Amino acid sequence: MSDLRLPSTDHTSRPWRIHEIAGDFRLEDLWALPTPGGPDDLHHLVQQMADGKEGPHGGNPVGRFLFAVRWKLGALLGWDKPNSGVGGRVATLRDRLPDDLREGPRGPDLTAAPFTSVFQTHDEWAAEYANKTMHGVMHIGWVPDGNGGYRGQMAVLVKPNGRFGSLYMLGIKPFRYLGVYPALMRSIGREWRDNTARRTAGGPGGLVPGNGQTADEHA
Repeated sequence: MSDLRLPSTDHTSRPWRIHEIAGDFRLEDLWALPTPGGPDDLHHLVQQMADGKEGPHGGNPVGRFLFAVRWKLGALLGWDKPNSGVGGRVATLRDRLPDDLREGPRGPDLTAAPFTSVFQTHDEWAAEYANKTMHGVMHIGWVPDGNGGYRGQMAVLVKPNGRFGSLYMLGIKPFRYLGVYPALMRSIGREWRDNTARRTAGGPGGLVPGNGQTADEHA
C-alpha cells in the first residue's frame, strides 16, 4: 500500500483550482487511487465516493472500530457539535470561490461521511468538513497515470484549530496510516473495479449498449 502514497509535489505542482481557495490549508496526505480510466471518468469516481456505503473506514473492522471510538470521543467532548462545523465555527469554502466555480457544478455531498461538496470541474472535485479540531478538505484530482490512461489522486488538506488541533492531527496520524487509509484504498479500488465492470456490461442488468440485450443474451 505504501506505493500508493505520493510526494507532495504531485499535488502542489499541478494547477489545481483548489490552490486559489485553500491557500491557508496544509497538505496532510496524498494518495494515488487504484481507479484506472479514461480522460473523462472523474464524474464516475465522484459519484462512487459520494454514494459509498462502506464509509471512510472502507468496511475494515479495525477502521470501523477506530471511527467508532473517534465518534464516541467526539460526542463526549463536544468536538462535532453543529456549531463547530462548516457554517458554524468556520465559513464554507464556497464563500471563497471565484465566479466561474460558484456558478459551475457544486458536486454531490457524501452519504456515508459528513463531507459537503465545494466545487466540481472536469478533472477536480473538493468536499469539506469541520469540527472543533480542524477544517479539512478532501480533494480528488483526475490525472494521467503515465501509461496512456488516467486515475484518481486524493489529497487531504487541513487547517488545524489552534494548538489543540495540531496535536490532535499529530496524534491520529499513526491510526490513519495503519487502520484507515489501507482499508480505504482497497475499498475504493474494489468498488471501482465492480462499477467499471457494470458500466462495461452496459450498467445494471448487464445491458449491452445499443441493442437492449443482457451481456449473457448477447453472448
